[in-house]
Amino acid sequence: MRRLLGLWVRTSLRPEDSAVHFRAGHACKCYVLERQSASDLAVLANAIKRHELPTLERRLTSGKGAERAVFDVGRRRGFWDAAPQLRPPRALLALVRAARADPNFDVLLIPTSVYWGRAPQKEGSWFRLLFAESWTLTSRLRKFFAVLINGRDTMLEFGEPISLRSLLEEEPQSAQARRVTRVLRGVLRRQRATRIGPDMSHRRTILARVLRARAVRQVAAAEAREKKISRRQALLRARGYGEEIAANYSHSFVRFMAIIFTRVWNRVYDGVILSHADSLPQVAQGNEIVYVPCHRSHMDYLLLSYAIYTQGYAIPHIAAGINLNIPIVGRLIRKAGAFFIRRSFGGNALYTVVFMKYLAAIMARGHSIEYFIEGGRSRTGRLLQPKTGMLTITVRSYLRDPVRPVVFMPVNFGYERIVEAATYVDELSGKPKQKEGFLDLLRAVRVLRERFGAVNVNLGEPLHLDALLDKHLPEWRTQAFNDDTRHPGINAVVNELAVAIMQRINAAAAVNPINLLALCLLATQRSALVEQDLLRQLQLYRGYLETMPYGDRVTVTRLSAPEILAYAESLGIVTRNPHKLGDVIRMTDANAVLTTYYRNNVLHLFAMPSLIACAFIANAEMRTEDIQRLAWRIYPYIAAELFLKWRETELPRVVIQTLAVLREHGVLQCNAEQTVWRRPPPASAGAMQLSLLAQLTLQFIERYYLAIALLIEAGPGQITQRALAERCQLMAQRMTLLYGFNSPEFFDRALFENFIDLLRDRRAIRVGEGGKLDFDEVLEQVAQDAQIVLSEQIRHSILQVTHD
Repeated sequence: MRRLLGLWVRTSLRPEDSAVHFRAGHACKCYVLERQSASDLAVLANAIKRHELPTLERRLTSGKGAERAVFDVGRRRGFWDAAPQLRPPRALLALVRAARADPNFDVLLIPTSVYWGRAPQKEGSWFRLLFAESWTLTSRLRKFFAVLINGRDTMLEFGEPISLRSLLEEEPQSAQARRVTRVLRGVLRRQRATRIGPDMSHRRTILARVLRARAVRQVAAAEAREKKISRRQALLRARGYGEEIAANYSHSFVRFMAIIFTRVWNRVYDGVILSHADSLPQVAQGNEIVYVPCHRSHMDYLLLSYAIYTQGYAIPHIAAGINLNIPIVGRLIRKAGAFFIRRSFGGNALYTVVFMKYLAAIMARGHSIEYFIEGGRSRTGRLLQPKTGMLTITVRSYLRDPVRPVVFMPVNFGYERIVEAATYVDELSGKPKQKEGFLDLLRAVRVLRERFGAVNVNLGEPLHLDALLDKHLPEWRTQAFNDDTRHPGINAVVNELAVAIMQRINAAAAVNPINLLALCLLATQRSALVEQDLLRQLQLYRGYLETMPYGDRVTVTRLSAPEILAYAESLGIVTRNPHKLGDVIRMTDANAVLTTYYRNNVLHLFAMPSLIACAFIANAEMRTEDIQRLAWRIYPYIAAELFLKWRETELPRVVIQTLAVLREHGVLQCNAEQTVWRRPPPASAGAMQLSLLAQLTLQFIERYYLAIALLIEAGPGQITQRALAERCQLMAQRMTLLYGFNSPEFFDRALFENFIDLLRDRRAIRVGEGGKLDFDEVLEQVAQDAQIVLSEQIRHSILQVTHD
């Protein structure tokens, strides 16, 4: 069979460096297969010969049953019965016997799995899906067709070697062998779950487990008493909640949709680029992965699952908003692993406990999960403030039953065009959000005719929950937690976790050509620049990211400035107006509004140099200590809004480094001692570049100054926070109409509310009697520092609007 399969089967190894890894180290190695299968054994033998791995034809002991360095832990009960035997394999008994007889004897057991048809990037036939790898016990006939149809796309995975002696305890030989067998079966099950997902085929089993939970029955009994209904009716209500929530995962459906979406993405996008995929094998084994991406489009669900699947890993179960549980669509995305969650639990204790137990059940089974901690899609392109509900549930579930260490995987999406861009602009302008429906799905088919450029999926730096728990709850490993446990350390863990995730999402940003172009053109009055000025500014931004990179997971387009411009022209983002003195590159008003979204995706990467550039709008020169003071005053507010990674204690160092980089690129000058900094001469190219750079964060400061001016005008104890936020939004809308800002987020009420909250947190203002806002000279000092940055014309415009 080995010779026969060698002519047909093509095998890829996981990990790819297995040959180097297993040739070194411990001499005695034994392969452990998941199931009794001659074809699997033949594939292993061929791979060993091809890659010069430790051979099978080695006797590890002199005892009977260990003739070769391989055995399986899934031997069939009989010819017609594919169920595995419960007793330990004969070869393992021989190894345990040898280890008991000789204290120096040891063997490295290598868990080995063979997946037929688990090469999703190559799957192109629907017929192959019928015989691809799954959890189903395979008959000999089905295995024959699996080899015949999927033999060219076979994966051989080696797990981490396990020392046999490390698994032995003081107990009888048969008990030791059974213990080792259970451990090996568990390891092989986890390997399989990592690659194809755990066995979630029995939805009824999971729901039955949830409904049997003591906490669910206690809350159901309490609801029966409170609502004056029978206990059976309360349990039926709990079952209804479970049916509403639960996914109905199907391996076959996922493999089928992988083929469909491969064709869809090739038609809609110029490429789906997954970066830092090497993070997955580092955290997949033995950990519960929680994917926490930013939420920019409905495409996010599909793109992340597709990118993970093409890497050979099981797609996560996704927490989807209940608004997507619409006819037909809801049923389909349940099969793709989506489970549904209400926007608000609304004090519904029974729904809450059912949801928590369901999440704990799928986590205990080893399935990765995915949710968007922003709660909804960002309409501005910047990250929203995190909603900590799902994080709290995840942390509590882990504390209650810490089976597998939890690792959070931040994910950043970088779109060159998003499908919902026009809808976002309408919603920011005040139009109500339209409810999703099946007809919307049919209308969305028209996007197949459009071109949306490339899309980047960047994996951020993994975040281990155990480290945060050790910091805030040192006794968590020995302390018992249940559903009613209230501990202030849990809130501290969740809050720090939320901010850290958002910062790591931003630290994995993808800078594409449209981002850079939007940064340049939207900084001008009419979204237009002479071609040479535009190319110079593009080179400045690319050069800054190369000289002072924000993080090692930020990816930057490899296109040069002229190539970026040509690419944007091909997408219809910009138009060229020929002129004898130099062509003018401009955006239409409609494109200018839409591209604010893409500018905001990467705005945080340039926040620090732009903030420093703002100091030179109204000042020809400034001392280093004055720049430091202004940065210290304004940075906390911008950092909270953009989730910047630097702590306030790091700010002086970062300011000095940024000043040096700006001087290197010719947009700032300084004296020999670097104590006084000057902007370039007004007519120079450097002065223009500095002015355009300042515009990136100038509207932040204008928005802050507007809110402070309105509060000071109202007076202490005269206006509530809600009324102030509403007045800020109206005044910002008026400024947009009067001065033509192409930034819908300038009058986004949520941004004003977050700024007012931060003023309260930093004690610049406080809530007094009747919910009215009080303040003192601290707020006036903030306003005075803003006046130093803003030009007299801008200050006059803001004060004129507020006075009117």
